[in-house]
Amino acid sequence: MIAGSAAACANTGASAADRSRPGDHCNFPLPGIILGRMKILTGIAAAPGIVIGRALLFREDNPEVPRRKIKPGETAGELERFVKAVKAAAEELEGLRETSRDMGREQEAIFNAHLMMAEDPDFHYQIKARLESQYENIEWIVREVARDLSRKLLRSPDAYLRERAVDVADVSRRIIDRLLGITRFSLAGLRDDVILAAHSLLPSDVLSLNRDHVKALITDAGSRTSHTAILVRAFGIPSVAGLSTAMREITGGDTLIVDGEKGLVILDPDGETLRLCREKLAVSRRGCEIFAVLKDMESETMDGRRVSLKANIGIPEEAEELHRYGAEGIGLYRSEFMLMIGGQGSEEQQRHAYSRVLRAMAGKPVTIRTIDVGGDKVMPGMEAAEENPLLGWRGIRFSLALPELFKTQLRAILRSSVSGPVRIMFPMISGVEELEAALALLEEAREECRRKGQSFAEDVQAGIMIEIPAAVMTADVLAEKAAFFSIGTNDLIQYTLAADRSNEKVNYLARPAHPAVLRCIKQSIDAAHSRGISAAMCGELAGEPAAVSLLLGMGLDEFSMTAASIPAVKHIIRGSRFDDCRVLAEAALAAGSCGEVQSLVAGWYGEHFPGLDLTGLFPGVERPPAGAD
Repeated sequence: MIAGSAAACANTGASAADRSRPGDHCNFPLPGIILGRMKILTGIAAAPGIVIGRALLFREDNPEVPRRKIKPGETAGELERFVKAVKAAAEELEGLRETSRDMGREQEAIFNAHLMMAEDPDFHYQIKARLESQYENIEWIVREVARDLSRKLLRSPDAYLRERAVDVADVSRRIIDRLLGITRFSLAGLRDDVILAAHSLLPSDVLSLNRDHVKALITDAGSRTSHTAILVRAFGIPSVAGLSTAMREITGGDTLIVDGEKGLVILDPDGETLRLCREKLAVSRRGCEIFAVLKDMESETMDGRRVSLKANIGIPEEAEELHRYGAEGIGLYRSEFMLMIGGQGSEEQQRHAYSRVLRAMAGKPVTIRTIDVGGDKVMPGMEAAEENPLLGWRGIRFSLALPELFKTQLRAILRSSVSGPVRIMFPMISGVEELEAALALLEEAREECRRKGQSFAEDVQAGIMIEIPAAVMTADVLAEKAAFFSIGTNDLIQYTLAADRSNEKVNYLARPAHPAVLRCIKQSIDAAHSRGISAAMCGELAGEPAAVSLLLGMGLDEFSMTAASIPAVKHIIRGSRFDDCRVLAEAALAAGSCGEVQSLVAGWYGEHFPGLDLTGLFPGVERPPAGAD
């Protein structure tokens, strides 16, 4: 078993021929290609890292649940059995919750949610109502009620709600096991190093994993935002989810390469692929030693242009690992993730989470984005059907429509400021009226803290994300009110090009190097600088090594990215001259097509950083896929 993560140490000491972006550990064939027995499976990058090892297939036995009719007089006895089974299941969940506390509040919240689900009065009412109308045994009734609820969740257009179907399955399985007297095999009993393959894994399964021996996890189902993925990342286990066919194509004992950064699994790699992968892992390990020195060096070009490299996080646990990568702070804390888990929305709970992050950063600045829910991210209990959610009730629109909820978060952030330097960032701003409304509520939150005698730093700044073309066009006006800009390229690209990046028929159009996107970025940076405020970027483009020199040349002050991308980005910065980057940026901004930009950039990097992978800047194809009109 060989394990490593080039993302953690991005080959900073490699020769020019070995330079690669995090995740490009091996020169793998393209996904979908079959070479002899070797096959490449493509899924979702759920947790970073690369591993070579043997597969262990975990096929969860789902025992047949008996179905039988009962007499009306037997319902009381069946309900008593149900109550006892729920009590036993709740005791198990209490134990899992206690175990999860060492991992953090978000992991503990998963099992809080499971406990609430098991003891939910509405769930119990549905069980009782169906029992007394169908007169069938309680095991079958629990199975049917849980199945109906899961199906309803799976039909939801919202990804968060669909993923909660797994939690329903976990809780109901636990109750049915108690009713049937079943004791499950525990993954804690593993004694050999394995890559664990499963159709799906429940959060309680992950918590019981023998983490000394499970070197990677691959699943056919799941996503990056599932509870299972949250736990796996917290454990530091490389993982690929959403593979669909892994359990059909993989046999126990097969050799696999798992790349958790690119979302790839290689089944039965040939000798050359294994050799290349092992070489890259060796380079990565050597790079780790060099990066131990590099991570404390300045993020500065060879001719003295200094920029800041920060990290994006979604849960507090991530903050505790950022020192490994040399992050100079947190440029984007996605605060909504904590709220979407459930049970974490009170002012005290939020203050505790933010304070924990600030303490972990030990004086380095943290920028907290206010809740960016709505659209494709929905908070429990606030679901709203919309025909076009990405252009709907989301971001700052959501917060301004719910001012008390918004001020609860603002007070929590303000009060956490006693633990370290913090900034507030408003998402999805389209014009100055929204910014003024948000700032007014922030001032109300300040005044409420003062009235209650709650301490907070008076100098907490509030800035905005630039992610809508309207904000770009009025950036000069917004810069008079905002303390800083942070460009969110993920949304800016799709809104500028009218191309939903999740739609396979048009996502080829969502190209970061499109001249319109580059000019939006440059216009935003210039507007910020003309008003004396900083311009940051917190979208995926900020962590793309192939884009670094362009962004440097445009004058970007701060790059915020997935922490694992920082080493490769710093390597490019320290190997570049700012004057050269400005020449490249000026030429690219004058280009009229993606093809022209690609030729310019490819030529520049070919001269300065030979071998650098440019696919992150120029993804997709140049024409519509077959069948697209």
